[in-house]
Amino acid sequence: MSEELGKIEKPSAEQFGGGRKLFYVPLLFTPRRPEPDFDEMVNRYWDQVADQIANLEEKLGGVTRVYHELVPVGGEEGAAVIEELNAASYRIIRKWLDSGAELQPIEDAPELAEFMDWSRCLAIGLQSSKAVTKVYEFYSEVRKQRNEHISKRIDETLKECEIGVVLMREGHEVQYPAGVQVFYVAPPALDAIHRWIRAREEEAQKKSEEDSQHPG
Repeated sequence: MSEELGKIEKPSAEQFGGGRKLFYVPLLFTPRRPEPDFDEMVNRYWDQVADQIANLEEKLGGVTRVYHELVPVGGEEGAAVIEELNAASYRIIRKWLDSGAELQPIEDAPELAEFMDWSRCLAIGLQSSKAVTKVYEFYSEVRKQRNEHISKRIDETLKECEIGVVLMREGHEVQYPAGVQVFYVAPPALDAIHRWIRAREEEAQKKSEEDSQHPG
C-alpha cells in the first residue's frame, strides 16, 4: 500500500487560523468534441469551483500562489500554456493572476516529458508481458520522482500564512508538504460527472460483451 497521502481538511473554514493553506481543485479535461450534456456538467463544475473558492477566500484570505499540473513554467508564459492546455482551468485562474497571485511552476520539464512518454507506452497496449513490466518500472520510477518534485516545489514557494490553489487530476498521489492545511474543493457537479462517466463505461462494457457474443 502506498504511503499516506497529504491530509485533506473538510471541516468549516472558520476553524483554521494561520499557517500555510492550499485549495486542491480536481483538474478536469474536456474532450475536443464533448457530448452536450457532459460539456454542460463540466461548465457547471468550474462555476461551482469558482463559487466555493470565493467563499473560502472570504473567510481565509485571498489566493497568492497558483499551481497547475503539466505546466513546467510560471508567470504569463505558464498562463499561456494553461490557456492552450485547458481553457476552462485558464479562465478560473486568470482572475487570481489579475489580482496579483503568482503562477508557480511545479513540473520539471524533462521529468514531465519522460512521465508522459512512459504513460503513452502503457496506454497503447503492449503485447509482451516483459515489455509491459519494464515500461511500468520506468513509469513508476519517474512518477515517484515527479510527485516528490511537485511536493518540493509547493513547499519551497508557498510561504508562511500564504494561500495557494493547486489544480491536479484526481488520484495524483502527491504527498503534500508537512504543515500545509489542504482544503478539497469538490462541488456537487463533480459527483454528477463521476456518475456520468461510470454510466458510459458500463454501456461500453455491455456493448463490448454483446459484440463478442454476436460477432459479424
